[in-house]
Amino acid sequence: MSDKPVTRRLFFALWPDDATRVRIARLARELPRKRGRPMVSENLHATLAFVGNVSESAASCLETRAAKVPLAPFDLQLDRTGCFSRAGVMWLGAGQIPSALERMVRDLNIALAPCGYAPDPKPFHLHITLFRKARPSPETPEAVEPIPWRVEGFSLIESVSIRGGVRYHSVRDYTN
Repeated sequence: MSDKPVTRRLFFALWPDDATRVRIARLARELPRKRGRPMVSENLHATLAFVGNVSESAASCLETRAAKVPLAPFDLQLDRTGCFSRAGVMWLGAGQIPSALERMVRDLNIALAPCGYAPDPKPFHLHITLFRKARPSPETPEAVEPIPWRVEGFSLIESVSIRGGVRYHSVRDYTN
């Protein structure tokens, strides 16, 4: 019998609606296959705050505190692909980050602090991972046909290990 405490692997993310998810997946399929191992389309998201493994009580705190984040819908244009060469990740992102998104990330980080969450010290970089184990590509982002995305809120996502990888599912959606 294991005395290991039960934890959940959580993060907060922009979780695309079905139509946006289909457009992102289509763009990924149109890119050269040599780019790496494609993400499962159901897992496509843009991380706002990665929490990691937490206890049930911490998860409850995070879920409650995130509900305090003020929400203002905004439009996002996904119009750039790039690569984090060291991490082997090819991503889709935005050339312009709306101020409402910057506020959302800032307010979320502040709201989660009482639960013991410490934000990543690196500056926020909006991206949706398209491929993992991507072969080296130019670090300079390349323009792609824009994918419009009306963002109405964010989600608390749980990462669940399954045979052959992980699946992400929304625990709670935060919208107006």
